[in-house]
Amino acid sequence: MKTLFIALRAILFSTAFIFLWGWVALSLHRRYDPTLSFTFSGWTPALGIALMAAGGTLAFACIATFVNRGEGTPAPMDPPRKFVAAGPYRCVRNPMYIGGVLVLAGFGLYEQSPSILLFALPWLLLAHLFVILYEEPHLRATFGVPYDAYCCSVRRWLPGRSSIS
Repeated sequence: MKTLFIALRAILFSTAFIFLWGWVALSLHRRYDPTLSFTFSGWTPALGIALMAAGGTLAFACIATFVNRGEGTPAPMDPPRKFVAAGPYRCVRNPMYIGGVLVLAGFGLYEQSPSILLFALPWLLLAHLFVILYEEPHLRATFGVPYDAYCCSVRRWLPGRSSIS
Protein backbone atom coordinates (compact mmCIF):
# COMPACT_ATOMS: atom_id res chain seq x y z
CA MET A 1 0.00 0.00 0.00
CA LYS A 2 2.91 2.35 0.83
CA THR A 3 4.41 1.85 -2.65
CA LEU A 4 1.03 2.59 -4.25
CA PHE A 5 0.82 5.98 -2.52
CA ILE A 6 4.40 6.79 -3.51
CA ALA A 7 3.60 5.82 -7.11
CA LEU A 8 0.48 8.02 -7.13
CA ARG A 9 2.52 10.98 -5.87
CA ALA A 10 5.19 10.29 -8.49
CA ILE A 11 2.54 10.22 -11.23
CA LEU A 12 1.05 13.49 -9.97
CA PHE A 13 4.40 15.31 -9.80
CA SER A 14 5.61 13.90 -13.12
CA THR A 15 2.40 14.87 -14.89
CA ALA A 16 2.63 18.41 -13.53
CA PHE A 17 6.27 18.60 -14.66
CA ILE A 18 5.38 17.42 -18.18
CA PHE A 19 2.48 19.85 -18.49
CA LEU A 20 4.56 22.77 -17.21
CA TRP A 21 7.40 22.28 -19.70
CA GLY A 22 5.00 21.33 -22.50
CA TRP A 23 3.10 24.58 -21.92
CA VAL A 24 6.36 26.58 -21.94
CA ALA A 25 7.51 24.85 -25.14
CA LEU A 26 4.21 25.41 -26.94
CA SER A 27 4.14 29.03 -25.81
CA LEU A 28 7.58 29.58 -27.32
CA HIS A 29 6.51 27.73 -30.46
CA ARG A 30 3.44 29.93 -30.95
CA ARG A 31 5.21 33.17 -30.12
CA TYR A 32 8.55 32.89 -31.91
CA ASP A 33 8.27 30.32 -34.71
CA PRO A 34 6.17 32.55 -37.01
CA THR A 35 9.00 35.11 -37.02
CA LEU A 36 11.78 32.55 -37.53
CA SER A 37 12.34 31.64 -41.14
CA PHE A 38 13.61 28.12 -40.71
CA THR A 39 12.29 25.05 -42.48
CA PHE A 40 12.72 21.45 -41.45
CA SER A 41 13.01 18.34 -43.53
CA GLY A 42 10.01 16.04 -43.77
CA TRP A 43 11.73 13.32 -41.75
CA THR A 44 12.10 15.36 -38.55
CA PRO A 45 8.70 14.43 -37.05
CA ALA A 46 9.63 10.73 -37.18
CA LEU A 47 12.96 11.42 -35.48
CA GLY A 48 11.10 13.56 -32.94
CA ILE A 49 8.77 10.69 -32.09
CA ALA A 50 11.75 8.37 -31.64
CA LEU A 51 13.52 10.86 -29.34
CA MET A 52 10.35 11.47 -27.31
CA ALA A 53 9.83 7.71 -26.94
CA ALA A 54 13.44 7.14 -25.87
CA GLY A 55 13.44 10.08 -23.44
CA GLY A 56 10.04 9.18 -22.04
CA THR A 57 11.07 5.57 -21.52
CA LEU A 58 14.25 6.66 -19.75
CA ALA A 59 12.34 9.12 -17.54
CA PHE A 60 9.72 6.48 -16.71
CA ALA A 61 12.46 4.00 -15.76
CA CYS A 62 13.95 6.64 -13.44
CA ILE A 63 10.59 7.32 -11.81
CA ALA A 64 9.91 3.60 -11.35
CA THR A 65 13.37 3.14 -9.81
CA PHE A 66 12.78 6.04 -7.40
CA VAL A 67 9.40 4.60 -6.37
CA ASN A 68 10.55 0.98 -5.99
CA ARG A 69 14.11 1.37 -4.72
CA GLY A 70 14.20 4.85 -3.23
CA GLU A 71 10.73 4.97 -1.70
CA GLY A 72 10.18 8.46 -3.05
CA THR A 73 9.47 10.55 -6.11
CA PRO A 74 11.58 12.72 -8.43
CA ALA A 75 10.10 15.88 -6.89
CA PRO A 76 12.49 17.82 -4.61
CA MET A 77 9.71 18.19 -2.02
CA ASP A 78 9.16 14.39 -1.90
CA PRO A 79 12.58 12.86 -2.68
CA PRO A 80 13.62 9.23 -2.32
CA ARG A 81 14.25 8.21 1.27
CA LYS A 82 16.88 5.65 0.25
CA PHE A 83 19.96 6.20 -1.90
CA VAL A 84 19.34 5.03 -5.48
CA ALA A 85 22.21 3.76 -7.62
CA ALA A 86 20.20 1.17 -9.57
CA GLY A 87 18.41 1.08 -12.91
CA PRO A 88 19.41 3.96 -15.18
CA TYR A 89 21.35 5.50 -12.29
CA ARG A 90 23.96 2.74 -12.63
CA CYS A 91 25.10 4.26 -15.94
CA VAL A 92 24.80 8.01 -15.36
CA ARG A 93 23.98 10.17 -12.33
CA ASN A 94 21.28 12.30 -13.99
CA PRO A 95 19.32 10.12 -16.40
CA MET A 96 16.02 11.84 -15.61
CA TYR A 97 17.28 15.14 -17.02
CA ILE A 98 18.74 13.37 -20.04
CA GLY A 99 15.32 11.83 -20.65
CA GLY A 100 13.70 15.25 -20.21
CA VAL A 101 15.94 16.99 -22.74
CA LEU A 102 15.42 14.12 -25.20
CA VAL A 103 11.65 14.54 -24.87
CA LEU A 104 11.93 18.31 -25.28
CA ALA A 105 14.21 18.10 -28.32
CA GLY A 106 12.04 15.37 -29.78
CA PHE A 107 8.97 17.53 -29.30
CA GLY A 108 10.76 20.37 -31.10
CA LEU A 109 11.55 18.08 -34.03
CA TYR A 110 8.02 16.66 -34.06
CA GLU A 111 6.50 20.15 -34.10
CA GLN A 112 9.25 21.31 -36.49
CA SER A 113 9.82 24.18 -34.10
CA PRO A 114 13.18 25.94 -34.01
CA SER A 115 12.19 27.80 -30.85
CA ILE A 116 11.51 24.57 -28.93
CA LEU A 117 14.79 23.08 -30.16
CA LEU A 118 16.67 26.22 -29.13
CA PHE A 119 14.90 26.20 -25.77
CA ALA A 120 16.26 22.70 -25.07
CA LEU A 121 19.75 24.20 -24.66
CA PRO A 122 18.98 26.68 -21.85
CA TRP A 123 16.73 24.03 -20.28
CA LEU A 124 19.72 21.69 -20.12
CA LEU A 125 21.88 24.50 -18.71
CA LEU A 126 19.26 25.16 -16.00
CA ALA A 127 19.16 21.44 -15.20
CA HIS A 128 22.96 21.40 -14.94
CA LEU A 129 22.98 24.40 -12.61
CA PHE A 130 20.21 22.84 -10.49
CA VAL A 131 22.23 19.63 -10.21
CA ILE A 132 25.45 21.40 -9.25
CA LEU A 133 24.02 24.06 -6.96
CA TYR A 134 21.22 22.13 -5.24
CA GLU A 135 20.97 18.40 -5.94
CA GLU A 136 24.55 17.28 -5.48
CA PRO A 137 25.15 19.23 -2.24
CA HIS A 138 21.80 18.02 -0.90
CA LEU A 139 22.50 14.38 -1.80
CA ARG A 140 26.01 14.62 -0.35
CA ALA A 141 24.57 16.00 2.92
CA THR A 142 21.80 13.39 2.99
CA PHE A 143 23.66 10.22 1.97
CA GLY A 144 27.31 11.06 2.73
CA VAL A 145 30.01 8.54 1.90
CA PRO A 146 27.87 6.26 -0.30
CA TYR A 147 26.97 9.24 -2.48
CA ASP A 148 30.61 10.38 -2.67
CA ALA A 149 31.66 6.88 -3.76
CA TYR A 150 28.87 6.87 -6.33
CA CYS A 151 30.04 10.23 -7.73
CA CYS A 152 33.56 8.84 -8.09
CA SER A 153 32.35 5.81 -10.03
CA VAL A 154 29.46 7.15 -12.17
CA ARG A 155 29.68 10.15 -14.47
CA ARG A 156 27.27 13.08 -14.17
CA TRP A 157 25.96 13.35 -17.75
CA LEU A 158 27.62 10.92 -20.14
CA PRO A 159 27.47 7.17 -19.62
CA GLY A 160 30.81 5.52 -19.13
CA ARG A 161 32.28 2.57 -17.36
CA SER A 162 30.81 2.26 -13.92
CA SER A 163 32.32 0.44 -10.99
CA ILE A 164 28.87 0.09 -9.37
CA SER A 165 27.91 -3.57 -9.29
